[in-house]
Order: sequence, then structure tokens, then C-alpha cells
Amino acid sequence: MSIVPTTDPVLAKLAASAGEQVRFSRGQKIFTQGDSGQQLYIVHSGKVKIGRCTAEGREHLLSICGPADMFGELSVLDPGPRAATATAVTDVSLLSVDGAALREQIKAHPELAVHMLRVLARRVRRSNTKVGDVIFADVPGRVAKTLLELAMRFGEPDKSGTKLDHELSQQEIAQYIGASRETVNKVLSHFAHRGWLQVNYKSALILDPARLARIAR
Repeated sequence: MSIVPTTDPVLAKLAASAGEQVRFSRGQKIFTQGDSGQQLYIVHSGKVKIGRCTAEGREHLLSICGPADMFGELSVLDPGPRAATATAVTDVSLLSVDGAALREQIKAHPELAVHMLRVLARRVRRSNTKVGDVIFADVPGRVAKTLLELAMRFGEPDKSGTKLDHELSQQEIAQYIGASRETVNKVLSHFAHRGWLQVNYKSALILDPARLARIAR
């Protein structure tokens, strides 16, 4: 049985035939920007953040990976140093696939290559959207959009709204949307004062998603 929680038969086949389960604790680095690496990872449980650091030490958060998400494939498909750092946001269980094993699986199952192209295409699309948001959207719009996107992926229904355990600090949200922590704090406080959400430690309860959606446009 696959350890990857997905109905995708391609990933399930990869998990069953070529994967090794590995675990990392909250805050532990899975790999670091600049490292050499020949492993691709698929999340079984927990969350992983992918980020890049500038020469000045500033971090920009590129993505948040949850169950069934894939990361680390660039250094497998295009050998070279890791382009980003992957850090466990929570305790995580991952499927690790060695590059050589992945290439053998692609030869045996060409549909895997098509699947990975789709994953990369979606990632490029999301990156382009984020660049556009930073250029054209204000910070409240970016915060609202991020909360709604995370709620779609990780939220759970609650009697009052949608409970979102995003596990991110306000600093990490700021790094994700390209803003300062102070500005993100003010925006979240404003949303809470208006009754659109409740802000808790590394979580939120979304009370008025329609209002947030209008702000996110």
C-alpha cells in the first residue's frame, strides 16, 4: 500500500516501487540551498516550507507543501545545487525517491514524466501569479488571497467557519507574500477587528470568506 495519501495512480505507483519513508522534526532542514542532492520528496504527512535566502540573509518563502505535494525534483531532473532550502514546518513524514530510481521509473512508466511536467507547469503558473500579485495587488489583497488558498488546501469546516492550521508565523506569511511582518500584523488585526476572521497562534478561523475573496481580487 502506498504511504502517499493520494488517489493519483502515478504517484501511488512511484511510492510503492521506488520510495523510502523518512521523517523530520519541526524546524529541521531537509536540504539547504546550495547543497548537492539527488532525492525527490513527496509529503506523506505534515507541512514543509520551501524558501530562498538572499546574500544579505533575507528569506523569501516560495511555497508551502502538504500531503501528496512533491518537492526537490529540480536537482534530480537538472543536476546541480539545490536552488532553495526545504524546512519542516511541522513534524513530517516524507517519501524519498533517489534520482537514479526515479529515472528508471520514468523509463518504465512514461506517464510519470507527463505527471511531473504537469507539476512543474502548475508551479510556474503559481510563481507567475505571485509575481503579478506583488506588483499589482496591495498587502491586504495578498494576505486575503494567501489565507483563502491555504484554507482550500489545509482548512477544515468548523461550526463558525473554516479552521485553518497553517502553522506559519506572521514573519513567514510576510516572507511568503513579499511584505513586512509589521504590515501583515496590521492587516490581520484589521481583518479580525472587522469580524472576518479570528487570528490565533499559527492558525486562523475564517468567518467571512466572501469578504476576503472580494479583497483578494
